[in-house]
Amino acid sequence: MSHVSPAGLFAHDSTAPPASNRVLPLFSLAGKTAIVSGATAGIGYAVAQGFAEAGANVAIWYNSKKEQAETAAAEIEKEFGVKCKAYQVNVASFPAVSSAVNDHILPEFNSRLDIFVANSGIAWEDGPMLDGAAEDRIKRYKQIIDTNLDGTFYCARVAGEIFRRQKQEGLEGFTYGSFIATASMSGSIVNIPQLQTAYNASKAGVIHLVKSLAVEWVGFARANTVSPGYIVTEISKFCDEGTKRAWRDKIPMGREGMPNELKGAYLYLASDAASYTTGIDLVVDGGYCAP
Repeated sequence: MSHVSPAGLFAHDSTAPPASNRVLPLFSLAGKTAIVSGATAGIGYAVAQGFAEAGANVAIWYNSKKEQAETAAAEIEKEFGVKCKAYQVNVASFPAVSSAVNDHILPEFNSRLDIFVANSGIAWEDGPMLDGAAEDRIKRYKQIIDTNLDGTFYCARVAGEIFRRQKQEGLEGFTYGSFIATASMSGSIVNIPQLQTAYNASKAGVIHLVKSLAVEWVGFARANTVSPGYIVTEISKFCDEGTKRAWRDKIPMGREGMPNELKGAYLYLASDAASYTTGIDLVVDGGYCAP
C-alpha cells in the first residue's frame, strides 16, 4: 500500500516515535539481526563489529576471501557474545542475494531481519574514460555498475520485502527495518587528481536510489546512505602516495579517516535513535573541500 496519494500528498501518522525517552536504549540492537555485505575487512568489518557490540546478531557477506571472512566472523562472535556467520554471496546476482537471505540467513538467524547494510563495492582504477580500448572501458564500467548500483538494488529488493512482511505480521520486537547503503562523497563531488567517472556515477545512483526507497518504504522501513570520504581501506590501495597527498590538501582535518570512525554513523542509522531519519545521505569526509 502506498503512503502517497494520487495528488502527491503523504498520509499522516504513517510512523510512530519510540516509546523510550532515554537516548542510550535507542542505540541498542539487542535481539536484532543485521546483514552487512562486503564485510571481510575495512568499512564493512568495522560496521559489523559496531552492530555486534550494540547487541545484534550479524551475518557478514564476502565475495572471495572465505578464510578471512570466517576468521572475522569468529572474532566478532567471540568478542561480543553474539551470533556471527560468514556467507559467500555475489551481490551482482539477484538469485544469489535472494537465496542467501531467504534460504540460509533467515532460518539460521531467528527468522528475522532488522538491518541490511549494502556495503559491497569495487573501485575504478583505469583512469580517464576515453583512454584505452572502448571494449575494455565498457566491460569495466558494467562491472562497476553491476556491483555498486545493481547490487544495491538487488539487496534492497530482498530486504524490503522482508521488512514489509514483518511489519504487516507484527513480528515481535520489530519496529521498522533499516536499509543502509554505503555510497561515497564521490556521488556528490568529482574527485581529483584520480579520474573515476564510472565509480562516481555508480555512487550518485546509489544515493538517489535509496532516497527514492525512503519514500516508497514509509511505514515499514527507513532507507539512508552513508557517504564516506577518503578512508584507509583496500579499495584505495591502487592510488600512489602523491595522489593521497593531494587528497589531504583538500581535507581540513589533513588526513584520511579510519574505518572505526564510521561505526557511529551506521549505528545511528541502524537503530531506533534514527526513528525520524530517512532519505538522508550522511557524509563523513573530514570536511573535504570539493573542487
